[in-house]
Amino acid sequence: MTRKVVITGIGAVTPIGSDVSSTWDAALAGTSGTHKLDNDWGEKYSLPVDMAARVDRQVVADKLSRVEAKRLDPSSQFALIAAREAWQDAATPDVEPERLAVAWATGVGGVWTLLDAWDTLQAKGPRRVMPLTVPMLMPNGPAAAVGMDLHARASVQTMVSACASSTEGLGHALDVLRSGRADVVVAGGSEAAIHPITLAAFSSMQALSKRVDDPEHASRPYDVDRDGFVMGDGAGALVLEWEEHAKARGAKIYAELAGAAVSNDAYHITASDPDGTGSVRATVDALRDATASPSDVRHVNAHATSTPVGDLPESLALNKVLGEHIDDVAVSATKSMTGHLLGGAGAVEAIFTTLAVKSRTAPPTINVENLDPKVNLDVVLGKPRTLPDGDLLALSNSFGFGGHNAVVVIRNV
Repeated sequence: MTRKVVITGIGAVTPIGSDVSSTWDAALAGTSGTHKLDNDWGEKYSLPVDMAARVDRQVVADKLSRVEAKRLDPSSQFALIAAREAWQDAATPDVEPERLAVAWATGVGGVWTLLDAWDTLQAKGPRRVMPLTVPMLMPNGPAAAVGMDLHARASVQTMVSACASSTEGLGHALDVLRSGRADVVVAGGSEAAIHPITLAAFSSMQALSKRVDDPEHASRPYDVDRDGFVMGDGAGALVLEWEEHAKARGAKIYAELAGAAVSNDAYHITASDPDGTGSVRATVDALRDATASPSDVRHVNAHATSTPVGDLPESLALNKVLGEHIDDVAVSATKSMTGHLLGGAGAVEAIFTTLAVKSRTAPPTINVENLDPKVNLDVVLGKPRTLPDGDLLALSNSFGFGGHNAVVVIRNV
């Protein structure tokens, strides 16, 4: 009998909630986390886009001590908050440190620490640069913070594959458990890259929505008038373990992490293969890994960033894989609410997918006024949708600059 890897704890801090419960409630209510930035960046730096979906920074003050916050880049602050919630939600598994692993992800890492240190060096000289600058800016900083907090000694590893990072991390966690190297893995991803330089850079490449006069409606995946994504920040964490390990300790089980796969387009540094070839391969491989077939899929949390060209290859790929069953699949694009958390997106969206499977409720896609006729998908619009009874299988997709494709399969238990 095949051993199952199950999800026993979840934690999140997002632009629409300070934890999983508030985030999920806001998602079901169709709440947008995008707002005009409450600072002078737009005027000071002549930014064409001065809106984003940001985590309420009061959450950090409420959930971390001043010493902890001062020693961590915001990407690590979010990671620690989400991981602690997930660990508590999993009822603090009694596991030997040598059997506990962390698989964490980020797309950018400690950009705030790096750029603040550069400003300090220029303004005040090298002696005023913080001694902890390097540990704080390292891309593995969030993973290290979580690993030390939970005393994980089996392995603590970091995946950095742009916007596919934390979905790749979930796949890596699955591999760690299947290999027998750990009994419990805390997997997730975090990002805190909303900064004038990233806003300027993404704007320069025409990737961001310019709907600054109406921020809450700026992210509109699959809409004919979509004009770019909205930057978001935050973190998501999932506790994974063998089903028998979870049952032996009486843990609640949300769902099964049934399969995962990755691929690469080798096509373009920022654009997806327009034929969706790499995405098709990752999806097919993930379903095979889960010993599932396309006809089993009933829900997809799509990558769907709201870019004019980016949404179409994923739609095409899903049609190629699911074929005649595509009309039976409810598709949610939750970045319409959270914005795009870059390296943290996959983890938060895996949590949405887990809760959708657990509650049999697909969250809505908001801001879609005119569905693109080229998008042949059953997009969940306006309000949540009840998913069918019986066996329930869902996909969560992530794609990143560099041609990275990552897909995980989540099944009800």
